Order: sequence, then structure tokens, then C-alpha cells
Amino acid sequence: MHKNSVIEINPIAHKENIDFLKKTFGKKVTLSSVVKGNAYGHGLKEFSAMAFSNGITHFSVFDVEEAKIVFDTLGNKVTVLIMGFVADDDLPWVIENQIEFFVFERYRLAKATKEAKKLKKKAIIHIEVETGMNRTGFDLKTISNVAKYLIKEKDFIYFKGLCTHYAGAESIANYYRVTKQIEIFNKAEAKMSALGIQPEIKHSACSAASMMFPETRMDLVRVGIIQYGFWPSQEVLVSYLNSKKIKIDPLQRVISWKSEVMSVKRVKSGEFVGYGTSYMARNNMKIATIPLGYSHGYSRTLSNQGKVLIDGKCCDVVGTINMNMLTVDVTEVDNVKKGDEVVLIGDQEGLTLSVASFSDLSNLLNYELLTRISKTIPRKIIK
Repeated sequence: MHKNSVIEINPIAHKENIDFLKKTFGKKVTLSSVVKGNAYGHGLKEFSAMAFSNGITHFSVFDVEEAKIVFDTLGNKVTVLIMGFVADDDLPWVIENQIEFFVFERYRLAKATKEAKKLKKKAIIHIEVETGMNRTGFDLKTISNVAKYLIKEKDFIYFKGLCTHYAGAESIANYYRVTKQIEIFNKAEAKMSALGIQPEIKHSACSAASMMFPETRMDLVRVGIIQYGFWPSQEVLVSYLNSKKIKIDPLQRVISWKSEVMSVKRVKSGEFVGYGTSYMARNNMKIATIPLGYSHGYSRTLSNQGKVLIDGKCCDVVGTINMNMLTVDVTEVDNVKKGDEVVLIGDQEGLTLSVASFSDLSNLLNYELLTRISKTIPRKIIK
């Protein structure tokens, strides 16, 4: 583990977000904590354990590697759902441990049945419908055949869920596209029902859809970015605030990212800072070096644009961000010294740096910036 920085995870903030979502969705809707991408950079093992302590018992992951981490951390106390990749040789482990998984093609359906018969144990599957994302899922015209197959192989396949994913629910520009997707999903369910088969649960909503299209909440919502305290887009936040008399953002950021000053030095006017000539000192100045760079997830596009907090002051990143280091202007910070706290994401003496501010500077999404944070940086649950 690196000692150059630490990711702090706030369980109280997460609990407040979960309470807000439960109140918004109602008691009958299950919350599935989406923890793909190393729990959106928060640390899969650490975050899953914390989320469980906050009452979450359902987790959605992308692949078997992530499923194994959640399973090893929490065992059969929780439900684990794989939404994406399952290699053929991982299917026995998945079925044996009752891990649930998306099925979106005939090959996987047949393969799951074959492995279930070998193990004499039912495969727990969620049939994904292709409604317009054009990524994965069974087309509407094939749903009847899928339903017939499920009926035929009911001794080996447990049809747990019917699901889909909406394309661009975070933007009102996609309103027509998403409403058409909802229609297609409902038609798929109707086709199955006409053949006498229904899933135990239906789910289709991610964070954005759950807030912009309440009818998509159904039995379960796959809550990703919103549980971590970030809105999927400004449009989703504005839409929510417009529906309320009191215009207050209810979400609390769960993550903070902190480092420390590695060294301090003086730079004379006219000298360049760092590689190349991207930054020249206009005046005599004081520079602090921070032991973080793009290999840790601090984007190189933040060169000469990023901000950090030191001693309660907002300091500019100057020069090109290196693989393992970045430099900041601390001319206005009195008595700055080696070992002083540096906040990259979070609060310090009344000031705040959010991931959203990073996105504005680097043209990256909250999602991308968070998941880029190196897994080797320690994650710490604060008390």
C-alpha cells in the first residue's frame, strides 16, 4: 500500500444518503448498492463492509472478481448480483455460491443450464432485455423463446429477475428514448406473463432513472453514484430541487482524499516549474511538491488547472502533473512545511474541494475520476 495519501470514507454521510433514498423510494423498494469499479474508487472491500453496517444487504458488481471480494467480505449474509462479465470457467463458483447474474444471450443461458445440471443446483439468473441501449440483452422478438426455455429448464434455472438499463436517463434530451425503453420493457414482461412465467422481481433503474423516471423504481433500484453523495448530472439535481420547496441538496459526499507536503522550495521569477515550459513563474514564488500524480488517479489534464487545500487556503496546481508528483503554488501560505495536510477532495477549515470541481476542469465525469483513483491507496473508514 502507498503511504503517499489516504482515502477517507465517511459512514455517517453514507447512512444519510441511504436514509434519503429509502425515504424517496419507499419501504417496498430494495436498494442494491452498485460497487463496481472498486466501489467507484471508494474501495470495494472497505466500502461493502461499511455499507452492510448501514443496512445494505444487496450488492451489484460488474464481474466475478468483484463478486468474490464482496462474498469473501460478507459471505452469504448478502445478495450479490453480477451485471456484466462471467467467464465460462467461473460459472461453477457462481452457481455453487448462489451468486446471481445477468443473462443477456442464449449462449450464457445454455451454459448456465449445463453447469447447473452438473452441480445439481439452480442457477439464479436475471434476464436482461435489450430496450434501446444497444449493448447487451435479449431483443423483444426473442423474449417468448427465452420464456419457453425458462419454463422447460425450471428445475435448473431460477428466474429471479427481469431487468434492463436505460440509455442516458441523466439528461432530459433523452426523454423520448428512455420512455420508449420503458415501453419495450413492459412489453417484454407482458410477453412472458402471457406464457405463464414471471420473475420474482423487476428492476431497471440506476441512480439517474430512479430520480428522473419514478415509474422505473419497480422492486429494486441499482443505486450507484448517488449513494456516494454525487448526482448523476446537474440536470438530475436541478430536477430534484425543482420538485421541492426547500432547495437544499440532500446528499453528503462519502469520500475524502488527503495527502501531505513532501517538500517546499523557492522558485525565482522567470524560471520554469516541472517538465517542459508549461508554467513559468511570473514572480518569485514558493512551491510545494505533493507525492501524487497521474499513476494514482490525479488526472494529467489538471496540470496548471487543479486545486488543493493547504492550511485552509486554496492553492493552484502549477506545472505539468507527473506520474508520481505534482507541484502547487504555496506563496500565500505562511509557514507551510513538510508533512502539512493536503486535501485533494474534501473539506479543510471551511473550504471544500469536490469531485465535481475536478470534472469542470478536466472534462471528465465524476464516475471516471473516482474510479481512476489507484487501488493501492489505503482506504480508511473514519469514526
